[in-house]
Amino acid sequence: MNLFDDIKSLVLDTLAAMTAQGALPTGLDLGNVNVEPPRDPAHGDMATNAAMVLAKPAGLKPRDIAQGLVERLSDDPRIALAEVAGPGFINLRLADAVWQGLVGQVVDAGTSYGRSRMGQGRKVNIEYVSANPTGPMHVGHTRGAVFGDALANLLAYAGHDVTREYYINDGGAQVDVLARSVYLRYLEAHGQEVAFEDGTYPGDYLIEVGQALKAKVGDAYVGQPEDVWLTEVRAFSTDAMMALIREDLAALGVKMDSFFSEKALYGTGRIEAALEDLAEKGLIYQGVLEPPKGKTPDDWEPREQTLFRSTAHGDDVDRPVKKSDGGWTYFAPDIAYHFDKVSRGFDMLVDVFGADHGGYVKRMKAAVSALSDGRVPLEVKLIQLVKLTQGGEPVKMSKRAGTFVTLRDVVDQVGADVTRFVMLTRKNDAPLDFDFDKVLEQSKDNPVFYVQYAHARVCSVLRKAAAAGIAVDDTSLAATDLAALDHPAELAVARKLAEWPRLVEIAAQTGEPHRIAFYLYDLASEFHTLWNRGNDTPTLRFLPDDPAGGAAKIVLPRAVAVVISAGLGILGVKPLDEMR
Repeated sequence: MNLFDDIKSLVLDTLAAMTAQGALPTGLDLGNVNVEPPRDPAHGDMATNAAMVLAKPAGLKPRDIAQGLVERLSDDPRIALAEVAGPGFINLRLADAVWQGLVGQVVDAGTSYGRSRMGQGRKVNIEYVSANPTGPMHVGHTRGAVFGDALANLLAYAGHDVTREYYINDGGAQVDVLARSVYLRYLEAHGQEVAFEDGTYPGDYLIEVGQALKAKVGDAYVGQPEDVWLTEVRAFSTDAMMALIREDLAALGVKMDSFFSEKALYGTGRIEAALEDLAEKGLIYQGVLEPPKGKTPDDWEPREQTLFRSTAHGDDVDRPVKKSDGGWTYFAPDIAYHFDKVSRGFDMLVDVFGADHGGYVKRMKAAVSALSDGRVPLEVKLIQLVKLTQGGEPVKMSKRAGTFVTLRDVVDQVGADVTRFVMLTRKNDAPLDFDFDKVLEQSKDNPVFYVQYAHARVCSVLRKAAAAGIAVDDTSLAATDLAALDHPAELAVARKLAEWPRLVEIAAQTGEPHRIAFYLYDLASEFHTLWNRGNDTPTLRFLPDDPAGGAAKIVLPRAVAVVISAGLGILGVKPLDEMR
């Protein structure tokens, strides 16, 4: 149910009638005809560009087309006023009955209101978080986890078949460093003095892992050379860290559908198979790259390497996949991993990377394009940094992590709901300020409080209405005559409710779940404004003096709660029934 789509269908049907009547030539492409909110609400409820986009192909003046369209649209009972503006835009005002009917439809549809079939069941793989399994997740991972999870929820809500995936970076040298760090904690558990050197991880979070290793193997590794214990300790440590990461994700309300190990690509022929696929397409060759920008001939040593011809798929330069010593570059397993995703039949891939991976985007897109023969698009979303403050000062590092503020530090202090909502109050590629004091304020300036307060107010209204003997079940409310909802402030709330299905599709198309948070704040603002007007205007109160006539007024806040609950669900935030 999308009112904007309904009016667009009306416009398209009217254009078809004009064509049948000879007022427009046949064969016009109507694909660019839109119906959307006007930039200035004072101009109307909706606007269409139909006359503007059809004038040139029709060989007619825009205003002539617009005038004919306006005359015919005015005959529809849903249109209270249609008028031509400027060079040929058409502004529309809808009848009050349309907005009143929509409010009842929202309540009747419940959780299905706003859901879209836009995705048509397309299979989408969203890879996010994918932190190195070397320690607890930091606040940067938190933002990526929240964004990726909300995007997954949003695309699923818009009709996609979504798989949430975590790529375990357990194939690189950092996992060996982790194993050596755990071994030091293992020796410490045996009473030895140890020193963390050579880039090892000194965080206290490894103390329990070292103790657990001691409980498992006793003193079997004490005094032994690295080649005796490294493989086993690496596997043990990685499992322990992934268990910690899963706990952190659960605390944030994030649950993955799939975990994919980078290590599983090595020694299994999967990297070779992916590169063979590219080689068969003529995209792998032996060559020498040009010096990197900023290098001089004196410090550049040209080396023949195995290269991927990524420039054939939009990259700036070709990329090495094998080093001159025969080892794989870090890019090679990433190609193999995405080859696996393409082979699993996904129609679209989304990678959520930290902002420091910006230079990696073009090569990864080139790889997926080549591997899928251009069939599978890859969308890369970069997550900018989070600045944590409290009392006007930067938040210091976590004692447990040793070097950074962890996800659990944030969640334990303000809660998962506040963390998630605030992380989505800025576009993903814009820096975000997270003030621990402000996010807990109970004021209009705190968006998560403002939205949850609106939902709690609705729940309070429903409880009081039920106590007054008014039937507040959705079936009864949806069947209520809503003609009494005729005040401009009430209709303004209805208009905002009408935007929800359209907003969902726009946010899904652009991959921008922050739009949901912005919309919920605006909806809450319209609702609170109406609530406050009721303090001075008794007819605007949701619970008037006469309970028998109060049901119509209750339907509107109930519709607001339906949409707020749905929107918070996409963000992964629980709607509150009451504020404490």
